[in-house]
Amino acid sequence: MAATNNPLARPPGSDPEVSSVTLTIAGLKVDVYGLSELPAAASKVSCLWLHHPRLRVKEDMAGIAGQILSAYHQQGSSFRGLIAVAFDQRNHGSRLVDGLANEAWRDGNKTHAQDMLGTISGAVTDTIHLLDVLESYLFGAGDGPGARPDGGQRHIDHNMVLGVSLGGHSAWQLLFADPRVTAGVMVIGCPDYMYLLGDRARLSKLKTFTTQDEGAPFFGSKDFPEILIEACKKYDPKGILFGTGDISEPPSTAADQERLRPILDSRIARKRFQVLSGGADKLVPYRASEAFMNFLKESVATWYKDGGSYVEDNVYPGIGHEFSTSMRNDAVRFVLDSVTLADGNKEVTPKM
Repeated sequence: MAATNNPLARPPGSDPEVSSVTLTIAGLKVDVYGLSELPAAASKVSCLWLHHPRLRVKEDMAGIAGQILSAYHQQGSSFRGLIAVAFDQRNHGSRLVDGLANEAWRDGNKTHAQDMLGTISGAVTDTIHLLDVLESYLFGAGDGPGARPDGGQRHIDHNMVLGVSLGGHSAWQLLFADPRVTAGVMVIGCPDYMYLLGDRARLSKLKTFTTQDEGAPFFGSKDFPEILIEACKKYDPKGILFGTGDISEPPSTAADQERLRPILDSRIARKRFQVLSGGADKLVPYRASEAFMNFLKESVATWYKDGGSYVEDNVYPGIGHEFSTSMRNDAVRFVLDSVTLADGNKEVTPKM
């Protein structure tokens, strides 16, 4: 298994800077980007939630925040603003309590599967909580650090998420968890936690994983306890749709469609997904997502087309576990298109 690098590493000065302020919101230190650049008359605001990678901190998201917001400012909207928000994942940065708990099995963390899923689902819980209160801190009733100069009302009426690596996993879960988050960029993340960790257990040569039975004893063992399987079925996209069973291979049967339609209606209807994966990524390999992506793409293009969901699945040949320049450019396009569509505009930038 590949060592964990910083997938956000960039030379100093690579990205444009935008305004930022760190606020204490509901007990968390939260970086808010773009408040100073909000158009004076803007009454509607889109919010991009930024989830950082494992072993990184909220400040690492400043570069992509600057790149996306600067691109939006160049478009020159006077009636809608865009901000970005980042906070430290649990047990990271200002919230660090045990460094070993952020490491993998190979680095001596015996509870890697439990710790990482807890961090992922915890980020979702934290984001949902902040979704409830962020507007009141920023805009209040015509007050707050992002209030309109004329005292008029401002509301966050559109939420998106962009997550990288660990943050990509939590972005997947957030899109499936909260109807207010309607677009997401999943960068080198995975919607199938059990596959990802089973594959990692194989590569880590855990004694609980045996190749002759495709690792069956691993699930339910001390390294991936039964209660963790239940958590995956509750929070993880693949687990929500298929439990511990196999992902339906396209084309979906009529029985699958009947069972899955109400779940998809409640979880992804009219949402936009952009998945950015490195073709040479060894830490979060695309094969861990491929079956799920094939199902999702086939569904939204055929029998679930009336659900109004959009799925973009981009694999970048030769790119490892990193948020590459081409990925960043595609993410900027997708986020700006999502903001445009929030107001009912149908003209968006064609995918190149």
